[in-house]
Amino acid sequence: MWPADRTDVQELEAEEAAAQPEVEAEAEPEAQHAYGELDIPDDVNVLEGMPDGTRRGVAIVASRFNGEITNRLLETALAELDVAGVRRDAVTVMPVPGAFELPLAAMALAKTRRYACVIALGCIVRGETPHFDFIASEAASGLQLAALETGVPVAFGVLTVDVVEQAQARISKGAEAVRTALEMADAFAQLRGSAGR
Repeated sequence: MWPADRTDVQELEAEEAAAQPEVEAEAEPEAQHAYGELDIPDDVNVLEGMPDGTRRGVAIVASRFNGEITNRLLETALAELDVAGVRRDAVTVMPVPGAFELPLAAMALAKTRRYACVIALGCIVRGETPHFDFIASEAASGLQLAALETGVPVAFGVLTVDVVEQAQARISKGAEAVRTALEMADAFAQLRGSAGR
C-alpha cells in the first residue's frame, strides 16, 4: 500500500534505483517525487479517498504501440485491481493504436458515466526525431483534459522513457496508476455523498 514515512520512501527509491539497468546514453538527471503524509489538524474536515475498488466500474485504455511494455503494465494494473477488490466483470479494457489516441478514448469512456475512473496505459520511447516530445506532451495534456472536462478521474500510467530498459524498470507504474485512480474515485464519491447531506 502507501509508504508510512520518509524512511519507507527512501527504501523504495533505493530498490527502484538498484533495479534500473545501466544506460549507455547520458540522460539528464531525473526529477524525483515521493509519496508523503500530510500533517492535517484534527479540527478540520478531511476528505480523503482510499484505493478500494469494491462496487466500482473501472475502465482501462491501453496503447498497442510498444505492446510488450504495455502488456506488462496492463498485467500489473489488473493484479492491483484484484488486490483492491475490483471484480473482473467490472473492468473494461479498450485497446487503442498508440499513445496519441489515449486521450480520445479516455474522454469517450469517461463521458459514458459507467466508470468511476479511467486508467491510461502506454509507453513512449524517445527516438531520434522530435516525435517523442509531441506525442508525450499531447498524451499528457489530453488525458488531463479528459479528466477536467468530465469530472471522472483519469490516471496517467504512460511511461515516457529514453530507452526500453528504463520502461522495463518502471512496469509497476501500471499498479500505481490503479491506486491513484481508485483513490481519486473514492474521494469524489465521498464528496458527492457529503454534498447531498
